[in-house]
Amino acid sequence: MDTKRLILFIALSFGILFAWQKWMDHRYPPAAKAPATASSSAPAGSELPQAGKDTAATTATAPDSGRLQSGQRIHVKTDLLDVEIDTIGADLRRVALLKHGTQGKPEQPFLLLNDGKDQTYVAQTGLLGDGLPTHRATFKADASQYALANGQDTLAVRLTAPGPDGVQIAKVYTFKRGSYLVDVKYEIVNGGSKPLAASAYYRLLRDGHVENPGFFGTHTFTGPAVYTQAAKFQTLAFNKIDKGEADYVKQAPDGWVAMVQHYFASAWIASPKGQPSVCGAKPCEYEVKRLSDGLYSAGLIVRLPQIAAGGKFETSVPLFVGPQETRILNDVATDFDLVKDYGYFTVFSRPLFWVLDQIHKVVGNWGWAIVLLTVLIKLAFYPLASASYRSMAKMRKLAPRMQQMKERYGDDKMKFQQAVMDMYKTEKVNPLGGCLPMLVQIPVFIALYWALLAAVELRQAPWILWITDLSLKDPFYVLPVLMTVSMYVQTLLSPPPPDPMQAKMMKIMPLAFSVFFFFFPAGLVIYWVVNNCLSILQQWWITRQIDKAEAKPA
Repeated sequence: MDTKRLILFIALSFGILFAWQKWMDHRYPPAAKAPATASSSAPAGSELPQAGKDTAATTATAPDSGRLQSGQRIHVKTDLLDVEIDTIGADLRRVALLKHGTQGKPEQPFLLLNDGKDQTYVAQTGLLGDGLPTHRATFKADASQYALANGQDTLAVRLTAPGPDGVQIAKVYTFKRGSYLVDVKYEIVNGGSKPLAASAYYRLLRDGHVENPGFFGTHTFTGPAVYTQAAKFQTLAFNKIDKGEADYVKQAPDGWVAMVQHYFASAWIASPKGQPSVCGAKPCEYEVKRLSDGLYSAGLIVRLPQIAAGGKFETSVPLFVGPQETRILNDVATDFDLVKDYGYFTVFSRPLFWVLDQIHKVVGNWGWAIVLLTVLIKLAFYPLASASYRSMAKMRKLAPRMQQMKERYGDDKMKFQQAVMDMYKTEKVNPLGGCLPMLVQIPVFIALYWALLAAVELRQAPWILWITDLSLKDPFYVLPVLMTVSMYVQTLLSPPPPDPMQAKMMKIMPLAFSVFFFFFPAGLVIYWVVNNCLSILQQWWITRQIDKAEAKPA
């Protein structure tokens, strides 16, 4: 009876997983990919709003078109980033991460921001006010090549553009050694004869192309996200933005706005960690929308104080462009590590990854860290698993008696089941006790799957021999085969069901179940193989102790 329930439980689990995949595909369909070609003329509806003299700070909104125009490129290289800035708008058009390779081409730096033929994903800024330069204005720089020299900790790239009535604008990018934060500062000098009202907008612009590397519908989120202290973390799926259903906080004195994808993120930070908010006396305005040309914009608007004639004002907002490494994210802003998508199992996945990270600090290898984490999990559940394995060992001892009962009662299933239950009661055996280890492992397995799926730290991280990337499947399928063997050994140690057909199904089950692991990341299969081996060792040890106890004379 317990075997039937176990089979039913496994079948139901896979049914739920497949249903989950269908639901996720329905809820998060890939958005149509917007064209990334540059346009020399702005389309209809793309004119810049002209804010009034007294209302520039309250009524300004960012331009509604994201089509890119191209000018000259300024190349910047640091120890972590390879950057291209376009003189049109002084936008960040291309950012390559030098410490992270492209999947399948580890020697080629991963391109996060890009305005190429197949992708549009850039960081734009501009000023709103009478005649002030937006992301379509032409800027000038002193050089076309910048590099962070040895022994140099910061690198400033200054671009300038004229404003109306003697106003001078400078946009300064400051890059720091060892940091994925880029400081973006506006210097505004009001050389005119009257006060200047202005707002500054900072936005991330990208197409709606979504890649889902998950399995069984466990999609990592791709799209805009907004965080404020009041409303906390809010993700805004592209299809919800299309339908006008994106609900988020529009104004806040703090927070950040990001574009999130698997392993990497970019974000404008309104309240950097350990620093005052850039919003100042007035709250920042958050704006997430689909533009008229099909691109998506996620940004914030900083309302600047009025600048007196002859006065100067500076405003600076940090831009994060980098990997979702937990240690890096924790130093950027409050709760910025939420961009790392753990799905609905965040409450379990985050502490599991924290433990994994602490182990990695000691051993220096993510593969061995997973092995040691598995050992810790087994030790934590040892009392519970021990009771379950003892129950299974007793069930195994009762298997011959169950076979005799089956022969005695024949086709009378009611009497057979009643006799079996009486035997369980007399021998004080819980028929479901053997299922407990599997039930306990399932939530841990799912939580660890999400933790490993979201961990960019495992991306292109080697373990031993042929396992050179723990985030990808085993290229030679050695680990899935070892898992199949370990599951088969576990079935041999489990109580055999009285029904021959059920016994055959239990022997086939490891092969059928392990097929799915051929597509899982190697890091997750390592956990399951080690877990199975420890379970076999534990079950063998407990069975041996029971046999010794029964062999002793009363």
